[in-house]
Amino acid sequence: MSIGFIGLGNLGQAIATRLSDVGEELIVYNRNIEKIKDLGYEIASTPKELLKKCDTIFMCLFDSSAVFNILQMENGLLCEDLKGKTIIDLTTNHYDDVLKFHELVNNMGGNYLENPVFGSVAPALKGELTVVSSGKKEVFERVKPILQKIAKEIFHLEKLSSATKMKLINNLCLGSFMATLAECTALAESCEIEKSKALEILGVGGGQSLVLKAKTQKLIDEDFSAHFSNNAINKDLHLLQDLAFNLKQPLYSATIPKELFSKMKMMGKGEEDFSSIYQLFKAKN
Repeated sequence: MSIGFIGLGNLGQAIATRLSDVGEELIVYNRNIEKIKDLGYEIASTPKELLKKCDTIFMCLFDSSAVFNILQMENGLLCEDLKGKTIIDLTTNHYDDVLKFHELVNNMGGNYLENPVFGSVAPALKGELTVVSSGKKEVFERVKPILQKIAKEIFHLEKLSSATKMKLINNLCLGSFMATLAECTALAESCEIEKSKALEILGVGGGQSLVLKAKTQKLIDEDFSAHFSNNAINKDLHLLQDLAFNLKQPLYSATIPKELFSKMKMMGKGEEDFSSIYQLFKAKN
């Protein structure tokens, strides 16, 4: 049976492409149908229509608001046809909202698996994402063979909302590393060290990381077409600060990166790749 896929932004398209490349047949839905009509997939007119043709449906959306919309819109996923179906939500949601999604879907007889992904377009195309799932163990085990087609590393944290919280914690590393690497790059240039050479040295020195490996060429070329946008990392760091506030726990190292990415949004660069934060530091030199 075909797999349903809702949300074909940058990451969604990459994951859908990967699933197609390994032989899965997809039926897709996107709010902007014009954006996806030339991708070669069968297109459903509504989320409800996907339920009639697919037992498993991926969602890859920007935030919790978008997920609520897909669930509750007219002819959305929350309907009688959801019974026995499995929703795999790849979205990075609010850690409280995701509890509501579990409840809403399960109360309609469906199965909800929160399944935020770690990684962006390049690893998604190669099936090398990391996924962390929370939800019923039996649901996770049933869909694991599908997850193995898009992910190199797979983890299950049974307590609901744990996967979402872990994704936010991971993105503290991501945002902090990116801001530091961008500043290091700009500082090296101020010292009249060639950018590519500085990045090569950082890559075998204190800067070596998956972030630097993924973003070195973007920094060299100053190609900031989005794989993971400033809007997305800013949203995730905001959610992380909200989580820390509710835990009554101080959060030190997330504060400055969040405001730097907020500055990128204010400058109209929210849709650029988050490596474009380099421009903030370069502009000062």
